[in-house]
Amino acid sequence: MTLTQQLITIGMVILGTVLTRFLPFLIFPAGKPTPKYIQYLGKVLPAAVFGLLVVYCLRNVNLFAASHGIPELLAILVVVALHLWKRQMLLSIAGGTVFYMLLVQFVF
Repeated sequence: MTLTQQLITIGMVILGTVLTRFLPFLIFPAGKPTPKYIQYLGKVLPAAVFGLLVVYCLRNVNLFAASHGIPELLAILVVVALHLWKRQMLLSIAGGTVFYMLLVQFVF
């Protein structure tokens, strides 16, 4: 990349970051109530993203291959247990991921 291309790229990244940080405050100012559809999306999108993550993670599991999906099943159980215990999505995802990686690297 030339110096000009690098500067343009950095400028676009800065512009994109600034827009994504400040645009919600411009579209939804503090004095006005949040629209109902935005409130609805705030309620349903976290569960939808979590469901999408589950489908993505399990898409290539072969029950007839060597480990028969046992590490995945155990990791799912850890995720569910952590989520029922602490009710924190990031902790559940991180804990299940670490547990799965430990199983794959050291057990299976």
